[in-house]
Amino acid sequence: MRFLPVIVLLLSLGEGSWCAAAQQTGTPEIQEETIAPSPAPPPATQTAPPEEGFLERPQVEELLHRLWLAEYRINDLFSEVHPERWRMPEAARGSFRDSFEALRQQMEALAAWREQFAARPESMYLGFMTYASIGAILPRLEGVTRVITQRENTSLGAQFSHAENQLFDLQQALQPYLAYLVRNQDQILSAAEANLAGCERRLGAALRGQSEPAKVLKNIVPDFKGRRVRNQSVPAGGKTLATPQPKSLEQPRKR
Repeated sequence: MRFLPVIVLLLSLGEGSWCAAAQQTGTPEIQEETIAPSPAPPPATQTAPPEEGFLERPQVEELLHRLWLAEYRINDLFSEVHPERWRMPEAARGSFRDSFEALRQQMEALAAWREQFAARPESMYLGFMTYASIGAILPRLEGVTRVITQRENTSLGAQFSHAENQLFDLQQALQPYLAYLVRNQDQILSAAEANLAGCERRLGAALRGQSEPAKVLKNIVPDFKGRRVRNQSVPAGGKTLATPQPKSLEQPRKR
């Protein structure tokens, strides 16, 4: 009971002396503990691997630029072909010229599709048409190269053959990206069909038991608009008077 004299002393001093006595006794102050926030987790350094065949837009543009270089080289080689100098039957010369002109037109078509695809590299349609245009050129270019090797010179034929191989390699490099575009489009379509089927099932389950049975409707005579109706007027005497008809509808009189 050693604290009892201190308590009696404080009560006798009154309220005014309570604080002073408390200060003299050295009451310890309560210190607040500061809790530091937990450190934020480090940012994720690993990213999901890209899908097979995926290319960034600069990569697609670089691939199409290489295709443009191959086209430029082939068109430049065209200027060195002179079938008018060859010793061959005129019919064979005309056949080669037709194939050669068709090859030129196919090269122009490829350039047009490539430019459109470069403007919209995410277009599956434009990418396919570019790929198909290369596929249409390769067989004809091979035939022209074979004739040039035989009739012109082997050096020029070898240059055409090298350009043909470059064009084929670029087509093969473009194929994985086109497969990615087709696969991505197929996945979007499949997900949309699955969502639609799920909505139909949920809607059917929600409306089950709420539909009313079919009701039998009475047979009624349809009122056709424009049907001729003879109006009858009733005079004061109660007799019905027929409305005069046009002359074209009157019955012919018997003689």
